[in-house]
Amino acid sequence: MPQDLELLQGVWSIRSLDTEGQSMPAAMLADARITVKGDRFVSTGMGAEYAGKIELDPLQSPRQIDMKFDAGPEAGNTNRGIYELDGDTWRICLATRGTVRPADFSAAPGSGFALETLVRGEAPAPAKARTRKKAAPATAKGDTGQVTEFEGEWPMISGTMSGKPMDESMVKWVKRVTHGNQTKVQAGPQVMMHVEFTHDSTQSPKTIDYVNLAGTNKGKTQYGIYEFEGDVLKVCVSAPGAPRPSEFESVPADGRTLTVWQRG
Repeated sequence: MPQDLELLQGVWSIRSLDTEGQSMPAAMLADARITVKGDRFVSTGMGAEYAGKIELDPLQSPRQIDMKFDAGPEAGNTNRGIYELDGDTWRICLATRGTVRPADFSAAPGSGFALETLVRGEAPAPAKARTRKKAAPATAKGDTGQVTEFEGEWPMISGTMSGKPMDESMVKWVKRVTHGNQTKVQAGPQVMMHVEFTHDSTQSPKTIDYVNLAGTNKGKTQYGIYEFEGDVLKVCVSAPGAPRPSEFESVPADGRTLTVWQRG
């Protein structure tokens, strides 16, 4: 009978991801996958690449897995967890911090656990949407060495997606990191968004445009507005292809993301 490590060989697409009670939007998982070769894994598709070694103990109940990262943002860390295999479905529950291994397949708020469901094989490529001609950016695009007022690390204060507020247990792990004209939004070890931006502080409200550099929206532009109040930054961004917001609000089904950040 094949051993579990043999059964894990190949490409697995991430179908769902819950972190501390917060579900990752499906659009962010479209290109997310884990590839296993030998006892090595590579995780790609959400703005960064992670790699390392898998160690399994199938004799435990539930079966145990350790993912030891040696490349990417989590290099040097180990995520301890449990797993189960059911044909072409692989389920993992990992501790994203600390040394306490999950006892069951749940990721409650405040637990520090992430619950992933994966299916064997490549996810089908999303249908190509018709794109409209992009308007010229409001300001000239700078290089990645350009320092802007967005520079640095910004922990999240609050976030709302299509009218749904993010759970506080998730918010505390999210930060925005800007270098030059590029920004990454990270939730713990996961990169949720990686964009290049231009902005125009002469408009009212001030405008910001994102060009996605990774994920299912790679190459697509999103239009937004922003404002500073001291060391607090507020940003409201529309979904790709949608018009720019005129107010700082996000209501059900509007596709907008409203976030508030505190300079670190």
